Amino acid sequence: MQTETDQLSLTFAALADPTRRAILARLAKGEATVTELAAPFDMSLPAISKHLKVLQRAGLVEQGRQAQWRPCRLKPERLRDVADWVGEYRRHWEASFDRLDDYLRELQTGETTDDAGNR
Repeated sequence: MQTETDQLSLTFAALADPTRRAILARLAKGEATVTELAAPFDMSLPAISKHLKVLQRAGLVEQGRQAQWRPCRLKPERLRDVADWVGEYRRHWEASFDRLDDYLRELQTGETTDDAGNR
């Protein structure tokens, strides 16, 4: 369990940065070089490379090697782990919202009765 938590911490830390999330969104469309990934940002190639290293340590991105071309690609498994973790809490939130809906319906029914009784 500790290893899973540590991996989740790395993943969430990597996802905390908007540049890294944008890089992941681009890689979700297919492989790209560091130069291609850097194009939409106003930052240097070394800065993009640092972001990629964070994503690689978190297991979200891998970089291949094809001769001189080193394409980066998304590794979606870690994102699935995050979705599973969040999913556990989603069940809790949905149950809480269901109880809140029930309570609000009870309040509305009570108000309707009171309003009718007062008229």
